[in-house]
Amino acid sequence: MRILLDYRPALRQRTGVGAYIHETAQALAGTSSPDESITLFSASWKDRLPPDVVPPLSVIDRRIPVRLLNLLWHRLEWPAVERVTGRHDDVVQAAHPLLLPSRMAAQLVTIYDLDFLDHPERTTAEIRRDYAALAGSHARRADQVVVISTHTAQQVERRLGVPASHITICPPGAPDWSTTDRPSTKRDCLLFLGTLEPRKNLDVLLEAYARLVATDPATPRLVLAGRVSDAAADLVRRAQATPLSGRVELPGYVTEAEKRALFDRAIVFVLPSHTEGFGMTAAEAMKAGVPVVVADRGALPETVGDAGARFDPDNAEELANLLRAIVRSPERQHQMIEAGRRQAAGFTWTHTANRLRDAWRLAVEHRTARD
Repeated sequence: MRILLDYRPALRQRTGVGAYIHETAQALAGTSSPDESITLFSASWKDRLPPDVVPPLSVIDRRIPVRLLNLLWHRLEWPAVERVTGRHDDVVQAAHPLLLPSRMAAQLVTIYDLDFLDHPERTTAEIRRDYAALAGSHARRADQVVVISTHTAQQVERRLGVPASHITICPPGAPDWSTTDRPSTKRDCLLFLGTLEPRKNLDVLLEAYARLVATDPATPRLVLAGRVSDAAADLVRRAQATPLSGRVELPGYVTEAEKRALFDRAIVFVLPSHTEGFGMTAAEAMKAGVPVVVADRGALPETVGDAGARFDPDNAEELANLLRAIVRSPERQHQMIEAGRRQAAGFTWTHTANRLRDAWRLAVEHRTARD
């Protein structure tokens, strides 16, 4: 079986979707079989994909502006991917909800969540232009839809009209990190990790943190780590102004090594998002041995299970009280750390890769039945 996997979201800074694509590709490479040939596809005018990005997987890298290619593919469904790559594949998988146009291959799309339907104002211009209008029809035409949680699977079935037989759940894995206890002397902050953007609901986190600081000046620092989106300018100004001035760290995008170092510093990890299709950083935090607090929305309750504490994402006072209780209780921290490690042990990238192979097989079967 010849598979073409869209690698474009992982071409530059690997956060969210990019991290999912890259880690899945690595797991596929580590568990490959002689009867499959996986090729990573990329297209960009200025950024080149190294041929050894995920050895031994092969690479097709085209010098085509990604926005132009997306416009042609999304709106005209032209040119066929075979014309762009110069080859024929059995399976082509998009890394997003819209199909890669193909003449003969089984086609898959990947859907992480449906926030682009409910809150287009939180998205980029390209997503606002295309996703809401096209995602439903593309998902129904796909030979298989890959999703990352049961929550998203139910949403895709109910809201987009895709039958359950055409949906495969491929949850992300957690890093292969040591589960040894962290040095207690390094625990000096409350941590958020992810792109700083409106859907992450960081205004509520800042409000909760301001309440903590007002009642206890010894409250540990807050770290908001991740790429700062254009829409987060007001958030950054608020984090740098009184009464939070000097108390909030904004390190920007962090590497994998820097990410682990932040988890080793964290007393508690907070993910206050309005919605998440899974919440990879919550799984990473649990694997690293950090107590996790998440919004009681989207797939986050599914991801953290009983290991994480939950709060109403519209209630800053509830979040502040929850964080205060955890910070002040080493015993509760220990209980949450142990529960989190047990929960994270269920997430492996090998499982992700195996589930994706199931999706490819089903897509080929559905394509054959259509023909």
